[in-house]
Amino acid sequence: MPIIINLDVMLAKRKMRSNELAEKIGLTTVNLSILKTGKIKAVRLATLEAICRELQCQPGDILEYREEE
Repeated sequence: MPIIINLDVMLAKRKMRSNELAEKIGLTTVNLSILKTGKIKAVRLATLEAICRELQCQPGDILEYREEE
């Protein structure tokens, strides 16, 4: 899939664990894990907004587009 989820990179930069972020944004750790691994088909803008708020970042810091070769 040409959309890459860089959530793990942002978590590392902010020195935050996944379960801590999940708790802060009201998401289950399982759903956050699915998001982190890129196995999702869609993400709600409200979820993306909450992630950006907690990690103090922009959506482009988390989502990346790469053309398939």
